[in-house]
Amino acid sequence: MTYRDILEKIKLAFPQPISNTIHDSYFIHSMMRALDQVDDLKTHLPFLGNINAVDFEEGKKSTLPNNMSSVQEVTKELVGYLEGMTIFGHPRTQQNVVCPTTIPSLIGVVLASLYNPNLCWDESSRLVALAEVEVTSMTSKLIGYDPAHSGGVFTFGGTGTTLYGVKIGLEKACPDTIKKGTPENAVVFVSDAGHYCASNITGWLGIGTDNLITIPTTFENEIDLEILEQELRQTLTDGKRVAAIIATLGTTDAFGLDNLMHIVTMRETLVEEFKLGYQPHIHADAVIGWAWSVFNNYDFEQNPLGFRPRTIRALAGACRRIQHLSLADSVGIDFHKTGFAPYISSLVLVRDQSDLNLLKRSAEQMPYLYHFGQYRPGMFTLETSRSGTGPLAALANLKLFGEKGLQAIIGHIVEMTQLLREHLEGHEGTTVLNRGNFGTVTLFRAYPVGVDTFEIKRQEFEDATYQDSLLSHNDYNKDIFQYVNSEAMEGRGVFISTTDCYRKTTYGEPIVALKSFILSPFVDEEDVKTVVAKVLEAREAIAKCGEHSQMETVEIENTSDEN
Repeated sequence: MTYRDILEKIKLAFPQPISNTIHDSYFIHSMMRALDQVDDLKTHLPFLGNINAVDFEEGKKSTLPNNMSSVQEVTKELVGYLEGMTIFGHPRTQQNVVCPTTIPSLIGVVLASLYNPNLCWDESSRLVALAEVEVTSMTSKLIGYDPAHSGGVFTFGGTGTTLYGVKIGLEKACPDTIKKGTPENAVVFVSDAGHYCASNITGWLGIGTDNLITIPTTFENEIDLEILEQELRQTLTDGKRVAAIIATLGTTDAFGLDNLMHIVTMRETLVEEFKLGYQPHIHADAVIGWAWSVFNNYDFEQNPLGFRPRTIRALAGACRRIQHLSLADSVGIDFHKTGFAPYISSLVLVRDQSDLNLLKRSAEQMPYLYHFGQYRPGMFTLETSRSGTGPLAALANLKLFGEKGLQAIIGHIVEMTQLLREHLEGHEGTTVLNRGNFGTVTLFRAYPVGVDTFEIKRQEFEDATYQDSLLSHNDYNKDIFQYVNSEAMEGRGVFISTTDCYRKTTYGEPIVALKSFILSPFVDEEDVKTVVAKVLEAREAIAKCGEHSQMETVEIENTSDEN
């Protein structure tokens, strides 16, 4: 067989560049067959097919096959790699911040992948570049930026959005760092509940993780403003430069919301007091919390969408902080979290588009680009190749939902979260840890019979004499999680998560928590009741195991006495 013979087979594996009715039907059929095969993996369980052990060592032995395969054979193999995947839209899935994806957003990804636009410039992306501009404009207006002056680009994830924010801030505090390198006196501030990407970013930018100043959080999981001011003053007194203050608007574990307005006011005061020649950059890491901006103009008194009173209070409580997003110099937004789009769809916004010029390269460095067109973000983006999948997926959902649709879906998952908390608080053996936080994540702990759950969480958090109790109950909650998770694997419960460190006690010990993160519109009250029922069932099972162990011990001791 000559290469020409092989090439003819290869051509059949591509969508045809010129419309061909027969082959176009073959392409559509191939896509539909793949989806049918995935659908065959669905059962009543919240995952695809079966969950089997994975042999990664065997995977390291894989080699390139010698001969071609067919589209059908490859498709069947690819579908097999989805075996065991969690169905995040399933009502029995409440694990971490992974959202189900809408049909239009999936179509956006397919269309962008089909013709492979590169958002480096409009010559290689055409109207897909316009989609990026439109999403930037829509989202800017949503959070309170002026679209005429703001700017933004899609990047490689939530970490990427914060990386852009910190890098812009570094250039403001230490001009020409992009040419001369990072000075040793640059520092970054973040709360201890902020995302760990801050450590990655300071390390990768050369600022150094030693120059990442982590500020403790209050019991409401928001940055301690008093300590932040103390540390900022000390930093400026020492002659160091503040590259960025990262304010977290929706922490991953508890949906803590930093007081952005107070942080901005603090920044202005210190700039004037210390006669700084620059303004420390404030980046709002709102990759989760941004979606609550749709309630900025909602009439909570009239409540036209008919949410329950507790839900209204939670939405209003979040908005009291989210409504100030426009005060930040830059904002990180993930549509693949609370925007219900596929990975990866992350947008970094800047209030002043000219900030992006701080990252700009000269055209001479890219002589083979930018001979045509008007839109040239590749002049300043970290990435040269940027897919059009993120903007098209985000645009699809913004157009699909509109303001009212987003209000309805965010409101619903908050309502289910509040119902879960009501049911947890209705039992003496469970207690909610982040009661003062208003998002869709609930951190809670279970305790054995006889423990005063009204006092214990405060005692374990504040009093070092309760350290042994804390550690024992940490292990207890890990056992609860294992039981609930194993029940879910058998189709008898709900998948939840756990965190080894919801936060640290005042004496430095981590607090283990059970975690429900509701993001599926399919979750309803019966599903949250199931979570509570399984946790209580786990308590009973653990108690019986303990009693059984004690009985065995007594029997052994009695036998020893007889001997």
